[in-house]
Amino acid sequence: MPASKETVSLVKTASKVASDKLGENIVALDVTEPFALAEVFLIISATNERQAQAIGDAIEDELLKQKIKARFREGRQTGRWILLDFGDLIVHVMHEQEREFYSLERLWSDCPVVPTA
Repeated sequence: MPASKETVSLVKTASKVASDKLGENIVALDVTEPFALAEVFLIISATNERQAQAIGDAIEDELLKQKIKARFREGRQTGRWILLDFGDLIVHVMHEQEREFYSLERLWSDCPVVPTA
């Protein structure tokens, strides 16, 4: 079963916010089939730690306006890999080096891509 319309809408909102904060290489993967705990992973690159923190903060602020609160957040202090868990949407804001090293797209390569715009 593909990601719900509500989750896809959140993906588009978070993607736009990330793009406005100059996030790069924004990719959303539908992980409903192999991963029972979420529907979509949104992966965003940042060129430095401060930018990663700004992107993460902006996404949290925008989704909070829609009454969607992060259930869990990790990595905010270091800014190298920030994980925001919104339930069906999990956002990964990663420094370019971490993204290249961990290569989440390769690990989840069998998952369909979700449109971000």
